[in-house]
Amino acid sequence: QVHLVESGGGLVQPGGSLRLSCAASGIMFRIYTMYWYRQAPGKQRELVARITSAGSTNYADSVKGRFAISRDNAKNTVYLQMNSLKLEDTAVYYCNVVIDLHDYWGQGTQVTVSS
Repeated sequence: QVHLVESGGGLVQPGGSLRLSCAASGIMFRIYTMYWYRQAPGKQRELVARITSAGSTNYADSVKGRFAISRDNAKNTVYLQMNSLKLEDTAVYYCNVVIDLHDYWGQGTQVTVSS
């Protein structure tokens, strides 16, 4: 049974940093591309970053240069380091993996950027 659990969200001031974690279980973590998405109030869920099994990364234009995705295969965990946070980064952040064309999601973690 696939299980994804996000953590690390919270309230931060503009310009601050947060590090999100997503712990995976029930999968052979090291072989899968892992994704971070976010959904702001009243908006569609959007892809923030992805990291392949080989460690290649891609980012949404809105977060390039500020966010960094990484993974620790020994811990079955994917991270999202978020720096220089902006008001518009406020959203629920979700971890995702696609297995056999099926999307699996965590419960999400709230990130609020506010002064």
